[in-house]
Amino acid sequence: MPGRSSSNSGSAVFTSFNAIESALSSLKSYQFCLSSGMDLATRFALDLVETQTEVSDEYNMEKRVVEFAMMDRELNNYIKAVQSAISHVKEYPPKISDLKLLVDKSFSALQKKNADADLEKNEKFVQFKHQLKELKKQYGLQADKEADGAEAIDEDMIVTQSQTNFICPITLLEMKKPVKNKVCGHTYEEEAVVRMIESKHKRKKKACCPKIGCSHTNMKISDLIPDEALRRAIESHKKKH
Repeated sequence: MPGRSSSNSGSAVFTSFNAIESALSSLKSYQFCLSSGMDLATRFALDLVETQTEVSDEYNMEKRVVEFAMMDRELNNYIKAVQSAISHVKEYPPKISDLKLLVDKSFSALQKKNADADLEKNEKFVQFKHQLKELKKQYGLQADKEADGAEAIDEDMIVTQSQTNFICPITLLEMKKPVKNKVCGHTYEEEAVVRMIESKHKRKKKACCPKIGCSHTNMKISDLIPDEALRRAIESHKKKH
């Protein structure tokens, strides 16, 4: 019967979309694996800095992070292509078999827009470069080109400045688990800043950065990232004193 045929067709399409949504969920799980891989490469690179291992090994870790960033970009483009195709099919229902063609077309268009600059903007890659730079500063391992033109700075002043950076602006104590605000760049003790933000939000208020002079007035927990380089620097300072 025509009515039953239409019903069966609709059921088949619905089942197909369910399968696609399930596949998308799996792809997003793989994105998490890529993110974990970049975190691991970052920690390993920081280990190399602490042990003052060959720079070539550190460079290899940077290459790994870039490779992860490239895979993440490609996967992200594919997910966008699938989501775009699904939206199009739901609005203008063609044959479900046309979905793959729509995905391929959208994915190719997104891939053509790729540029090297995209990788340098990858959040995990930015964190990798920043954490490496900060830890090198703590160990006095800045690149020669940075040190050559610099005037001599009093060593006591450097130590004092480093110790100041170890202090949380909320607790006024040395940090144990420092987190950095992606928006303004300031660091805080994780537990203290999360508690402060949650307290403000419960009262329907915006949380301002507690660092004196900072103009950031809308802090969010999602803006906080672990500052592994600073944590290591604090632990190293404790061992020496």
